[in-house]
Amino acid sequence: MPAHTMFVTQEGPANALALSKDYSQVVIAGRNVFKVFSIEEEFVESCNLRVGKNLNLNFSCNDVAWNTIEDHILATAATNGAVVLWNLNRASRSKQDHVFVDHKRTVNKVSFHTAEPTLLISGSQDGTMKCFDLRIKEATRTFYSNTESVRDVQFSPHKHHVFAAVSENGNVQLWDMRRPERWNHQFTAHSGPVFACDWHPETPWLATASRDKTIKASKSTLEYTINTIASVGHVKWRPQCKYHIASCALVVDCSVNVWDVRRPFIPYAAFNEHKDVATGVAWRGNPNVFLSTSRDCTLYQHVFKDASRPAERANPQGISVNSRGDITYACRSVSFHSSSKAPGIHRKTPLLDDQFCCASSVIHRYSCKVPRETKKFYECAKQYLLTGRPLAEICDHNAAVARSLGMNQVSLVWGIIKTLYNSSKGGDYGQQQTPSRDSDSVPEHGAGPPAADPDQRSLLGGGDTSAGEDDTETDDTPDQRLVLGGSMTLCGPQQGDFMFGDGELDPLGVGCDLLGGAVLGYGIGNGVLEVQEPDWTLPVEAFPLRHEIQDQSPPPEHFPSRGSPDLNDNAPRLVAWDPSGLMVAMLRHHAALGDVQTAACVLVVMGERRRSLTALDDAIQEHWLLGYIDTLARLKLWGVATQENKYSSKYFVCQVFTREQEDMLQEHIIKCAKLTVFTRKEDNPFLKK
Repeated sequence: MPAHTMFVTQEGPANALALSKDYSQVVIAGRNVFKVFSIEEEFVESCNLRVGKNLNLNFSCNDVAWNTIEDHILATAATNGAVVLWNLNRASRSKQDHVFVDHKRTVNKVSFHTAEPTLLISGSQDGTMKCFDLRIKEATRTFYSNTESVRDVQFSPHKHHVFAAVSENGNVQLWDMRRPERWNHQFTAHSGPVFACDWHPETPWLATASRDKTIKASKSTLEYTINTIASVGHVKWRPQCKYHIASCALVVDCSVNVWDVRRPFIPYAAFNEHKDVATGVAWRGNPNVFLSTSRDCTLYQHVFKDASRPAERANPQGISVNSRGDITYACRSVSFHSSSKAPGIHRKTPLLDDQFCCASSVIHRYSCKVPRETKKFYECAKQYLLTGRPLAEICDHNAAVARSLGMNQVSLVWGIIKTLYNSSKGGDYGQQQTPSRDSDSVPEHGAGPPAADPDQRSLLGGGDTSAGEDDTETDDTPDQRLVLGGSMTLCGPQQGDFMFGDGELDPLGVGCDLLGGAVLGYGIGNGVLEVQEPDWTLPVEAFPLRHEIQDQSPPPEHFPSRGSPDLNDNAPRLVAWDPSGLMVAMLRHHAALGDVQTAACVLVVMGERRRSLTALDDAIQEHWLLGYIDTLARLKLWGVATQENKYSSKYFVCQVFTREQEDMLQEHIIKCAKLTVFTRKEDNPFLKK
């Protein structure tokens, strides 16, 4: 048997090839080519079957099979739905022996029985499989797969009455020839159409190839899965090598790859001679020689000594860290056979399928029981409050949790959020609001201020003071303070003011006159500073007009500064400050540090207030929350989160995201939550619904 790489070019691409029982001849078949070659020092054409007066669609072949016993009998699957028998011993130029027209649509595959040469089975686009008896030239059995299309059928070499069929819907069916009315076993092997299957010659494994870019080897259960870079169109087990299988792709990849099923991501060997995708593979009974045909109109014989080894070019070193802090790394190792100094007689010669065991790298793993950061994350997720209470209580609680874990910076963040957004005694950055259970909404323009507590009234002292009482303060007089929104003191006792110094209210020397609750145009009502508009108008008769006023500027009361004309340029003003820029910078800072927990929890606690963060788009917020959800799922904290919050996951999501994003996140959260193991069924809020 020649042991070198060789090829021959044809006038058209071939869709399939098959070898004779003694591996001395090969037949290739396609739309425009149908030839038999003798395999010698080179390919020698021995017969051209595409001859005759009546060339029709019977010569256009999807598949070809060589009889396993009789080396002169061929069968082809035609694109017009015919199954054609060919006899190479016929004396005439036309070798066509018989045509079966039982199928209604294109025939995808034909296969001879491994032990009985008179039985031929076919799989068609019409969803049926037919078994033909060559002695009587009839279809004796019909098998209905109840699927859209049957792509491949193969008789088992281990049980002669069993054959496998694969379909467009991803199913694999095992049939018993003695029971044609129904399959013996059926299972879904792939998420896409299955294009090919092949029985292992030594072990009862069935390999299947699919559009989902995987090759799977199954016995009673799934044994191995190989991941490829393209849809797989053909597979063939390597003889005398238990774990090796060859494959060729339908698109993209022009190589013929030989895989070791124990290493499912890097091919054991690759053959890159073809310039287009390969359409068929057949081993010559030797594990080191096989044939392949391609859409580039070539027929190749490959030998393993000319193969490339992708694993040898792969980087044998790498490192990875998981969410729990475990570290795994691989490094280069020295093979046992190269480092051993024992005499050659004591060395074991490796078998062909054992060479993979001499790996070029070794892997090490170091486990971290509970990393410090992971423990803090776990405790925060377990103890944080996100909804169900007023903002001030939530911020105080979360700040205390962070402080107890030594996370002082995070504790400070919660305190700042309380200061900026707590509106229980005032408003968000200068606006008066009425607190509610769910959110602090801003009242409409013109709404009155909220009533102050009794404690505030006693501090103000304006409720019992009349206009006629003496406002001179003595040592025995209680302190009197004016409160802005329940938080800012404007004027204090006689000892001095905290803003400007002792004995004065402001640098201009304007006093703080508390007479009946009025302070220089400002009044105190219900404990809250109110702005009173002074009357700066004069009677018309005081200054009779001599001519029409040309300057139509608005009166003083329409200007923002509504104090005395002498104080318009110097009076202190309360300017509303928008903290959204600071909040966005803080959230981005923590997200950049990897603290996605703080960023996600702050957004949830803010609720509707997050809409003021216009500089932070919804995509970034969604990214943070999904990252937090995934981390919770990896740490199995969904049960803790749902039980501690006592709120549905839909409310948890709707507090943060828009309506368009709710469905996707809700499905993601419920999927993760259902994976959580609860001690009692009634503790699982998702089962209650």
